[in-house]
Amino acid sequence: MSSSPFAHRTFAAVLFDNDGTLVDSTGSVVRSWVRWAQEHDVDPQLLDGFHGVPAAAIIEEVAPHVDQAAAFARIEALELADVDGVLALPGVLHAVAALRDAPVAVVTSATRALARVRLDAAKVAIDEVVTIEDIARGKPAPDPFEEGARRLGVDPADCLVLEDAPSGVAAARAAGCAVIAVTTTAPASELTGADVVVTSVADLTFEVDEGRVRVSLG
Repeated sequence: MSSSPFAHRTFAAVLFDNDGTLVDSTGSVVRSWVRWAQEHDVDPQLLDGFHGVPAAAIIEEVAPHVDQAAAFARIEALELADVDGVLALPGVLHAVAALRDAPVAVVTSATRALARVRLDAAKVAIDEVVTIEDIARGKPAPDPFEEGARRLGVDPADCLVLEDAPSGVAAARAAGCAVIAVTTTAPASELTGADVVVTSVADLTFEVDEGRVRVSLG
Protein backbone atom coordinates (compact mmCIF):
# COMPACT_ATOMS: atom_id res chain seq x y z
CA MET A 1 0.00 0.00 0.00
CA SER A 2 2.92 2.28 -0.72
CA SER A 3 0.71 4.76 -2.59
CA SER A 4 -1.76 5.01 0.28
CA PRO A 5 -1.71 7.76 2.90
CA PHE A 6 -2.07 4.94 5.45
CA ALA A 7 1.09 3.06 4.48
CA HIS A 8 2.87 4.12 7.66
CA ARG A 9 -0.11 4.85 9.87
CA THR A 10 -2.08 2.90 12.46
CA PHE A 11 -5.40 3.64 14.16
CA ALA A 12 -6.86 3.32 17.64
CA ALA A 13 -10.30 2.23 16.38
CA VAL A 14 -12.41 1.48 13.33
CA LEU A 15 -15.89 2.92 12.77
CA PHE A 16 -18.05 1.19 10.16
CA ASP A 17 -21.15 2.51 8.50
CA ASN A 18 -23.70 -0.30 8.25
CA ASP A 19 -26.00 -0.32 5.21
CA GLY A 20 -23.95 -0.47 2.03
CA THR A 21 -20.65 -0.86 3.88
CA LEU A 22 -21.09 -3.89 6.15
CA VAL A 23 -24.49 -5.12 5.07
CA ASP A 24 -26.29 -5.33 1.75
CA SER A 25 -29.82 -4.20 2.60
CA THR A 26 -30.58 -2.60 -0.76
CA GLY A 27 -33.49 -4.86 -1.61
CA SER A 28 -35.19 -4.27 1.73
CA VAL A 29 -34.61 -0.52 1.58
CA VAL A 30 -35.95 -0.14 -1.95
CA ARG A 31 -38.99 -2.35 -1.38
CA SER A 32 -39.89 -0.62 1.89
CA TRP A 33 -39.45 2.96 0.70
CA VAL A 34 -41.22 2.40 -2.62
CA ARG A 35 -44.17 0.83 -0.81
CA TRP A 36 -44.24 3.73 1.65
CA ALA A 37 -44.07 6.25 -1.19
CA GLN A 38 -46.94 4.59 -3.02
CA GLU A 39 -49.03 4.58 0.17
CA HIS A 40 -48.44 8.32 0.60
CA ASP A 41 -48.79 9.29 -3.08
CA VAL A 42 -45.12 10.30 -3.24
CA ASP A 43 -43.16 9.87 -6.48
CA PRO A 44 -40.56 7.15 -5.71
CA GLN A 45 -38.06 8.94 -7.95
CA LEU A 46 -37.88 11.69 -5.34
CA LEU A 47 -36.09 9.20 -3.08
CA ASP A 48 -33.00 9.06 -5.30
CA GLY A 49 -29.79 10.42 -3.78
CA PHE A 50 -30.69 10.06 -0.11
CA HIS A 51 -28.59 7.01 0.78
CA GLY A 52 -27.02 7.43 4.20
CA VAL A 53 -29.38 10.24 5.23
CA PRO A 54 -31.57 9.63 8.32
CA ALA A 55 -35.11 8.49 7.47
CA ALA A 56 -36.75 11.43 9.25
CA ALA A 57 -34.77 13.88 7.14
CA ILE A 58 -35.77 12.06 3.94
CA ILE A 59 -39.45 12.11 4.86
CA GLU A 60 -39.32 15.80 5.71
CA GLU A 61 -37.68 16.57 2.37
CA VAL A 62 -39.88 14.50 0.04
CA ALA A 63 -43.18 14.60 1.92
CA PRO A 64 -43.39 17.63 4.24
CA HIS A 65 -47.20 17.49 3.99
CA VAL A 66 -47.62 14.14 5.80
CA ASP A 67 -47.68 13.36 9.52
CA GLN A 68 -43.93 13.04 10.08
CA ALA A 69 -44.06 10.79 13.15
CA ALA A 70 -46.58 8.44 11.58
CA ALA A 71 -44.63 8.26 8.34
CA PHE A 72 -41.41 7.47 10.20
CA ALA A 73 -43.14 4.74 12.21
CA ARG A 74 -44.56 3.22 9.02
CA ILE A 75 -41.26 3.10 7.12
CA GLU A 76 -39.54 1.72 10.22
CA ALA A 77 -42.13 -1.06 10.50
CA LEU A 78 -41.77 -1.93 6.82
CA GLU A 79 -37.98 -2.14 7.04
CA LEU A 80 -37.96 -4.14 10.27
CA ALA A 81 -40.28 -6.72 8.72
CA ASP A 82 -38.19 -7.14 5.56
CA VAL A 83 -34.79 -8.82 5.94
CA ASP A 84 -35.06 -10.89 2.77
CA GLY A 85 -31.65 -10.87 1.08
CA VAL A 86 -29.94 -8.91 3.87
CA LEU A 87 -26.37 -10.28 3.81
CA ALA A 88 -22.84 -9.32 4.78
CA LEU A 89 -21.04 -7.65 1.89
CA PRO A 90 -17.85 -9.21 0.45
CA GLY A 91 -14.92 -9.27 2.86
CA VAL A 92 -16.92 -8.03 5.83
CA LEU A 93 -16.99 -11.16 7.96
CA HIS A 94 -13.27 -11.69 7.45
CA ALA A 95 -12.54 -8.06 8.35
CA VAL A 96 -14.67 -8.17 11.50
CA ALA A 97 -12.91 -11.37 12.59
CA ALA A 98 -9.50 -9.76 12.00
CA LEU A 99 -10.54 -6.79 14.14
CA ARG A 100 -11.84 -8.82 17.09
CA ASP A 101 -9.08 -7.50 19.36
CA ALA A 102 -9.51 -3.85 18.35
CA PRO A 103 -12.09 -1.22 19.34
CA VAL A 104 -14.78 -1.32 16.65
CA ALA A 105 -18.22 0.29 16.35
CA VAL A 106 -21.01 0.59 13.84
CA VAL A 107 -22.16 4.16 13.16
CA THR A 108 -25.47 4.22 11.31
CA SER A 109 -28.28 6.59 10.37
CA ALA A 110 -30.80 3.85 11.18
CA THR A 111 -32.55 3.27 14.49
CA ARG A 112 -31.10 0.80 16.98
CA ALA A 113 -33.82 -1.76 16.30
CA LEU A 114 -33.29 -1.65 12.54
CA ALA A 115 -29.49 -1.70 12.79
CA ARG A 116 -29.61 -4.71 15.11
CA VAL A 117 -32.05 -6.61 12.91
CA ARG A 118 -29.85 -6.15 9.85
CA LEU A 119 -26.56 -6.92 11.60
CA ASP A 120 -28.06 -10.08 13.07
CA ALA A 121 -29.54 -11.13 9.72
CA ALA A 122 -26.12 -10.70 8.10
CA LYS A 123 -24.34 -12.40 11.03
CA VAL A 124 -22.06 -9.39 11.58
CA ALA A 125 -20.89 -9.59 15.19
CA ILE A 126 -20.22 -6.02 16.34
CA ASP A 127 -21.62 -5.07 19.74
CA GLU A 128 -21.11 -1.30 19.87
CA VAL A 129 -23.65 0.48 17.69
CA VAL A 130 -24.25 4.23 17.44
CA THR A 131 -27.64 5.06 15.91
CA ILE A 132 -29.69 8.10 14.98
CA GLU A 133 -31.27 7.87 18.43
CA ASP A 134 -27.92 8.56 20.09
CA ILE A 135 -27.07 11.90 18.51
CA ALA A 136 -28.54 15.36 17.98
CA ARG A 137 -27.65 15.65 14.29
CA GLY A 138 -27.33 12.89 11.72
CA LYS A 139 -24.91 12.55 8.81
CA PRO A 140 -23.48 14.68 7.14
CA ALA A 141 -22.96 16.36 10.53
CA PRO A 142 -19.94 15.00 12.46
CA ASP A 143 -21.98 14.00 15.52
CA PRO A 144 -22.38 10.27 14.71
CA PHE A 145 -18.66 9.61 14.32
CA GLU A 146 -17.74 11.84 17.23
CA GLU A 147 -20.10 9.78 19.37
CA GLY A 148 -18.64 6.54 18.02
CA ALA A 149 -15.14 7.64 19.00
CA ARG A 150 -16.38 8.75 22.41
CA ARG A 151 -18.01 5.38 23.02
CA LEU A 152 -14.73 3.64 22.25
CA GLY A 153 -12.71 6.07 24.34
CA VAL A 154 -10.53 7.35 21.51
CA ASP A 155 -9.91 10.60 19.65
CA PRO A 156 -11.89 10.90 16.37
CA ALA A 157 -8.61 11.92 14.69
CA ASP A 158 -7.25 8.47 15.59
CA CYS A 159 -10.19 6.63 14.01
CA LEU A 160 -10.54 5.01 10.61
CA VAL A 161 -14.03 5.23 9.10
CA LEU A 162 -15.40 2.99 6.36
CA GLU A 163 -18.32 4.52 4.46
CA ASP A 164 -20.22 4.09 1.21
CA ALA A 165 -22.31 7.28 1.07
CA PRO A 166 -21.31 10.87 0.30
CA SER A 167 -23.14 12.07 3.42
CA GLY A 168 -21.20 9.59 5.53
CA VAL A 169 -17.86 10.55 4.04
CA ALA A 170 -18.66 14.20 4.74
CA ALA A 171 -19.63 13.39 8.33
CA ALA A 172 -16.44 11.42 8.95
CA ARG A 173 -14.27 14.18 7.51
CA ALA A 174 -16.07 16.79 9.59
CA ALA A 175 -15.31 14.70 12.68
CA GLY A 176 -11.61 14.63 11.77
CA CYS A 177 -11.48 10.91 10.98
CA ALA A 178 -9.54 9.18 8.24
CA VAL A 179 -11.89 7.72 5.62
CA ILE A 180 -11.93 4.75 3.29
CA ALA A 181 -14.92 4.80 0.94
CA VAL A 182 -16.35 1.75 -0.81
CA THR A 183 -18.15 2.03 -4.14
CA THR A 184 -20.90 -0.45 -3.26
CA THR A 185 -23.55 2.29 -3.50
CA ALA A 186 -22.09 5.46 -5.00
CA PRO A 187 -19.44 5.88 -7.72
CA ALA A 188 -15.98 7.07 -6.78
CA SER A 189 -16.71 10.47 -8.34
CA GLU A 190 -19.32 11.11 -5.63
CA LEU A 191 -17.12 10.01 -2.73
CA THR A 192 -14.93 13.10 -2.72
CA GLY A 193 -13.19 13.69 0.55
CA ALA A 194 -12.27 10.05 1.18
CA ASP A 195 -8.57 9.32 1.65
CA VAL A 196 -8.86 6.04 -0.23
CA VAL A 197 -11.63 4.63 -2.45
CA VAL A 198 -11.97 0.87 -2.98
CA THR A 199 -14.57 -1.43 -4.49
CA SER A 200 -15.48 -3.17 -1.23
CA VAL A 201 -14.16 -4.21 2.17
CA ALA A 202 -12.81 -7.31 0.42
CA ASP A 203 -10.09 -5.08 -1.07
CA LEU A 204 -8.69 -4.41 2.41
CA THR A 205 -6.62 -6.39 4.90
CA PHE A 206 -6.76 -5.49 8.57
CA GLU A 207 -4.15 -6.36 11.18
CA VAL A 208 -4.12 -5.57 14.89
CA ASP A 209 -0.82 -5.21 16.74
CA GLU A 210 -0.77 -4.21 20.42
CA GLY A 211 -4.22 -2.70 20.07
CA ARG A 212 -3.38 -0.59 17.01
CA VAL A 213 -5.03 -1.22 13.64
CA ARG A 214 -3.16 -1.29 10.36
CA VAL A 215 -4.98 -1.47 7.03
CA SER A 216 -3.53 -2.39 3.65
CA LEU A 217 -4.82 -3.04 0.16
CA GLY A 218 -5.25 -6.66 -0.81
